[in-house]
Amino acid sequence: MNEDFDLSTSLGLAGAMARVLAAIGDRIQADNSTSPLVTAVTSHLGCELLDVVVVEETYRGWEHAGLYRAIEAYLPEGSAWSGIFGPDRSYGELIDMLVSAWQDGKHRLGRPEYLAVPIGPDETMQVVRLGLVPAYAPDGTPVIIGTKQELGNEGVPIRSILNVLSASQEAAAATRDAIALLRWELDAMRGQVLSFGHSENYNNELVSFLPRPATAAAEVILPDGLLETIEAHVVGIGEQAERLLAAGQHLKRGVLLHGPPGTGKTHTVRYLLGKMPGATAILLTGPAMRYLDFVVALARRLQPAIVVIEDVDLIAEDRSFSDASPLLFALLDAMDGLATDADVTFVLTTNRAEVLEQALAARPGRVDLAVEIPLPDAAGRERLLRLYGRNLRIDADLAPVIAGTEGVTASYIKELMRRVVLAALRTEQHPRALNDAHFAAVLDEMREQQLTRTILGGRPAAAARPGHATLGPACD
Repeated sequence: MNEDFDLSTSLGLAGAMARVLAAIGDRIQADNSTSPLVTAVTSHLGCELLDVVVVEETYRGWEHAGLYRAIEAYLPEGSAWSGIFGPDRSYGELIDMLVSAWQDGKHRLGRPEYLAVPIGPDETMQVVRLGLVPAYAPDGTPVIIGTKQELGNEGVPIRSILNVLSASQEAAAATRDAIALLRWELDAMRGQVLSFGHSENYNNELVSFLPRPATAAAEVILPDGLLETIEAHVVGIGEQAERLLAAGQHLKRGVLLHGPPGTGKTHTVRYLLGKMPGATAILLTGPAMRYLDFVVALARRLQPAIVVIEDVDLIAEDRSFSDASPLLFALLDAMDGLATDADVTFVLTTNRAEVLEQALAARPGRVDLAVEIPLPDAAGRERLLRLYGRNLRIDADLAPVIAGTEGVTASYIKELMRRVVLAALRTEQHPRALNDAHFAAVLDEMREQQLTRTILGGRPAAAARPGHATLGPACD
């Protein structure tokens, strides 16, 4: 030990230093007690900052537009937002920023921070990302409403936070509840087509607004009567919702579209979405199926709604084939748990109906209509050829083409027509018609490309089966 070291002297110096720091802290706190930010809050609430109660509600990041709409609808006309300037605004809590302004002056009154968020396929709106605004609870008690959206990697929203500050916990809670009710009514997602996704790189939830498809019935080539059966079950029940409920009947329904890849299941779904312009449509596939519970809750809130789960066999494989996925039970519970008056439709698609869990169809109200979307027959193939060649005149005998495409899918015929047009463009800059030579060359080319034929759905003729719809069990 150093012989010159004096413990009592060192303790005395430490004590003196502590007193100096405490005095500085008291001075900083006293100076910031008149902070414009703190004063703006406490003067409106009529209490000291230490007496402020905070009620908080957390939402998913992409719900911020609906939250902001609700706050704006709650506020009296002419309300003015303020902002907070200082460090750690993206992650710090609002009350912590106010305490910081009071204690050390690191946060100061500023302008609100705005952000553009999507509210449709081609529409955005400006919202306050971080700000606070004076208001009053339903009973007239002064409150401060604050909102903050936290952004993660690449600017992807993580969560949105509503804070209500007041001297009264009851007043703050009542304000929060009133805003929540308005958010249900003014949700920006209502009536939209939404696609849920997931970023594996950044573990972020992704939501996209999609244009509502406008697919005409003439563009959906199915065996006679099949599209009408599907439409009556999905769209027709919604159109008769009030009468059905008055008659004591439930509205929830489940439809399974199954068949080989490329036969038109997704195309049929697009047609249904176009026939339900006022319905909220939510599309789930792949990793996004992890959000199933939330999606069902959202559909229930924004009904009438249609939930589309593509490749449902990924989560609903029969338990005799493999261990059951937790999402299978989530799906079964979700379809069972809807109230009888819930106008929510589940549309499931699969290329492998034979492996589906039988419990999906074991109880009414899950899958009550199963429809096979088959390979196109001869009449269907001719309709497809004319559909995909509708922008040019066809001066060719289609009989050999129809015969030469037996057992193929609609996707195969679509690619065939694209190549026929390319063949015509090679001989004429502006082809006026498609002739026999164009078709013959492409048919020979695609027959030789076995991999292309397999990928696009070329199959032996024996694979073609007539379409049918069944009530009850989802599988044959």
